[in-house]
Amino acid sequence: MITSAATIRLHRPRAKMRDNHVPRHFLSANGARVILGGEATAEGLAQSIVPSAHTLFGPRGVCLDDNGRLFVCDSGHHRLLIWSHCPSDDQAPADLLIGQADFSREGRNAKREIGPDTLNFPTGVAAADGILAVADAWNHRVLIWNGYPSHSNQPANVVLGQADFTSGLANRGSAVPGRDTLNWCYGIAICDGRLIVCDTGNRRVLIWNDIPKASGAPADLVLGQSDFVTRDDNAGSDVCAIGMRWPHGIACHDRMLAISDAGNNRVMMWRNFPELSGTPCDFVLGQDDFARADHNRSMYDPSSSAMSMPYGLVVWDDQLVVCDTANSRLLGFDLQELAMDAPATGLAAQHSFADKGDNRWRAACRDSLCWPYAASACGKTLAIADTGNNRILLWEKAP
Repeated sequence: MITSAATIRLHRPRAKMRDNHVPRHFLSANGARVILGGEATAEGLAQSIVPSAHTLFGPRGVCLDDNGRLFVCDSGHHRLLIWSHCPSDDQAPADLLIGQADFSREGRNAKREIGPDTLNFPTGVAAADGILAVADAWNHRVLIWNGYPSHSNQPANVVLGQADFTSGLANRGSAVPGRDTLNWCYGIAICDGRLIVCDTGNRRVLIWNDIPKASGAPADLVLGQSDFVTRDDNAGSDVCAIGMRWPHGIACHDRMLAISDAGNNRVMMWRNFPELSGTPCDFVLGQDDFARADHNRSMYDPSSSAMSMPYGLVVWDDQLVVCDTANSRLLGFDLQELAMDAPATGLAAQHSFADKGDNRWRAACRDSLCWPYAASACGKTLAIADTGNNRILLWEKAP
């Protein structure tokens, strides 16, 4: 979702249902240390989102690597921005870009033919051990660089989901998917040498046991479906422990795997990394059983145990952080307490677990969110794609 500060929505809050869980506000009360992009300057003046080295339009992917490099999918401008070092000042300009001729340009595939250096609504980015992977969602492909780009528009080395760098049809133009096709791939992660892709339009997650070295390489495992040629909601049945409706975010910790199933308003959890296709998850967060799927559990207000379209995930120290996107908040779950229907203990961007609302129904500020889509962490810093506010927040852990 992309919104504009020119049309801030004001609502009269309804009475809140009581949630007896007292939130632990795990991010600094001072708000984000650094804001990149956004629609308001420090003086409160409107800032244009015309493309430049420091503006963003609906960024939906963010990644901080272990050395502090920052990668951002500036989705609405159809480009990837790269900061060589973690920015320390608001509105710090990016150092490199992929997908446009220069920082002042925009347009799908740079308004030319698809190639190894073009992007069409990139939404997910992962970086680890020198490998960079980008979910190029509307080209229905994943681009991989075998080393971090050293200059702007450095072409990718490998493409997945398509047979070559010049193709961009969903499922390669077929009515059915395969183990080497993609359809609206939104989320991506590199975990313990594996590549994991949320193949969202096919309602599944694909896993490569090793980072592919050849273009068009087929996946090794599929989750969310019983085979590689099915793409039905919830694996063609009622909501259950196997199927998905709109997978988007990925997080790993030790042997654990977490997938945000936004369409079913839940996070699916595997205690041990699946080794077989179609492996059901062990439990879910956001719902109290495998069969339920309503947002906020059919209530207007959220709670510590309910979610509405959760998208981004990241493991940060001792907690799983969930971007509870449609509630415009972050939830923190203690890793040691994860189990079916476990409540969140941590909260950010809202005052209580019963609160929701874009920017708490006010103008954006340093400690508010509007439809956060992704999160990444490095050390004490949490990076958040604050999509509806057209910005990236670098927010520190609470003391």
